[in-house]
Amino acid sequence: MTDLPNDIEQLKAMLLAKDALLQAKEEEVAALKTQVQLLVEQLNLSQSKRFAAQSEKVAKGTFNEAEQQNALPKPTAERGKTGRKPLPADLEREVQRHTLNAPYCDCCDAPLHECGKEVSETLKILPQRVSVIRHERTKYACRQCEQTAETTKVVTAPKPASMIPKSLGSPEAFAAVVTAKYVDALPLYRQVDILNRSGIDISRATLANWCVQLGSKVQIIIDAMKAQLLTERLICADETTVQVLREEDRQAQTKSYMWVYRSGEFTDNPVVIYDYHPSRAGACVRDFLGDYQGYLLSDGYSAYDTLEGVTQAGCMAHVRRKFIDAQKASPSKKAGKPEKALSFIGKLYAVERRAKDLSAEARQQLRMQESLPILNDFKQWLDSMQVLPKGALGKAITYAINQWPKLLTYLEDGRISIDNNVTERDIRPFTTGRKNWMFSTSVGGAKASANLYSLVMTCRANDINPYFYFRHLFTELPKRSQADDISDLMPWNVDLSDVE
Repeated sequence: MTDLPNDIEQLKAMLLAKDALLQAKEEEVAALKTQVQLLVEQLNLSQSKRFAAQSEKVAKGTFNEAEQQNALPKPTAERGKTGRKPLPADLEREVQRHTLNAPYCDCCDAPLHECGKEVSETLKILPQRVSVIRHERTKYACRQCEQTAETTKVVTAPKPASMIPKSLGSPEAFAAVVTAKYVDALPLYRQVDILNRSGIDISRATLANWCVQLGSKVQIIIDAMKAQLLTERLICADETTVQVLREEDRQAQTKSYMWVYRSGEFTDNPVVIYDYHPSRAGACVRDFLGDYQGYLLSDGYSAYDTLEGVTQAGCMAHVRRKFIDAQKASPSKKAGKPEKALSFIGKLYAVERRAKDLSAEARQQLRMQESLPILNDFKQWLDSMQVLPKGALGKAITYAINQWPKLLTYLEDGRISIDNNVTERDIRPFTTGRKNWMFSTSVGGAKASANLYSLVMTCRANDINPYFYFRHLFTELPKRSQADDISDLMPWNVDLSDVE
């Protein structure tokens, strides 16, 4: 037992020291509890991302597809009868007739007569068909000059204009290579293997050179698309990383960026443009948009805030994802605060589903009537929350509050979407392709890829088959001069009625 002093002042000092020590211990315990709570949230979120079911309808991978048939839901009366869809009517039909050699009745041995036909169809797929276009250019000479002149001029019929003169490629070949790489994410070395199986020996370097040259020569189309995009009332933006091996004054491991700009979800002639830059700085977006005046829909990245004369719109999907993460990170399985936030957001999206097919004016009016009250209640709830600021829920609430003025912008104009999902869908094919080819060798290659991806995604947005568009473009563009009108070559104007 500690001996206590008789002096009152000493006793007071000891008590104060004890109180200070106890308070310090309590603060340390509270800090440890907070740290444990944050670590539990991080563990729950990590396990959820690693083990929980993802959003994809079918599991990824190529070796488990046969097993997927057992996981398909069986049709029920409530869901309606399901069946095999008919094959497209515009596909070429090869008719095979099947008859009996000796059509006699088994019972009475009398001859059988035809009483109808039973028709069924199977799908026929041929591996890549490779053929050769042989150009035979007729030469002409003058009989009179041959008899009277010292020299005779020979005139040769011109060869069709080509995107890459003196190359082996035709418009069909160029279109096939570009479509395989930028639509189907098929790396060039795999395309080389496919061609080799047909006896065609073309190097990967040759195919890469085709892509770079084609991507460079369609710049005139990209410039026209950009001019169209900058006239839009709304532009959506996003960005993702890309690696370029040979870039001046930069290490090969340094991250570069592919910026994506797109027309709004509700526009008639959507435009999608990829723009390569070595950085993620605000100067990149300022360089592309210039003096654009209108709405810009993004995920809230600070670089977009450096623009002048632009009204920023926020993405509700990003807010929703952060609350979903908070839900996954929560140690409690009972409905709580994350679920409350997701309930507000779910009501907002329910309004959007009903507003999708309305005119811009009617959509804006419906939002003001139904979405605005929900948003007001949501904001009041956010302001009333007291949670750990560094926890998953605290981060979600902080993000929503910081983005709030931008999240309200979509109420101003019915042409603005509630989220930026349409742009994220357009950037996903690039990220899928990036997993296959990993990097671009040069800046020229990255810029060429940006141009070709721009055409691919603009075709998709306008419901145009990219292969047929590229085949038409690579046939017609070499015939045009810089002064010619190229509006008929824009993906939303192109006439592909003569497609085979």
